[in-house]
Amino acid sequence: MRSAATNGTPAADGTPDYPCKRFGLPQNGPGSVAPMGRRLLALVLDWMMCEIIVAAITHHQLVGGTMGAHYFETMYWTLFAFALEVWLLTAIGGVTVGKRLCGIRVIRTDGDRPGFAWTLLRTVLLLCAVPPLLSDRDLRGLHDRAANTIVVRT
Repeated sequence: MRSAATNGTPAADGTPDYPCKRFGLPQNGPGSVAPMGRRLLALVLDWMMCEIIVAAITHHQLVGGTMGAHYFETMYWTLFAFALEVWLLTAIGGVTVGKRLCGIRVIRTDGDRPGFAWTLLRTVLLLCAVPPLLSDRDLRGLHDRAANTIVVRT
């Protein structure tokens, strides 16, 4: 098991004291790497918002024990709405509705906003489900590493 040195320097194997230290982010507070719990909550909130909007448009009942006539139509449109929301809002301002509610945002490793091309790659990989679950020592999923982004606290 790796352990960082206690005097504020990296361990002998190069492991930093805390996630994203090598990118110049603080250990705690605004600008520090966001915990996985907040990220997951933001994802669920974004999905639920998209599902409620699409269900209202397609007249699908979300509450009930049976699949309605518009169930699959609602699921496909929800996926599309979710992808569009995540892509556009993250590219423009670094936050989705869920991320704003959870106090987190996406930035590039150099501190800039993500931009449309990198955010499109990040969103496509996010929809694959597995890349976000595989994170490195900086708590960045494969989708964040591919897009050169970090999710931080606001």
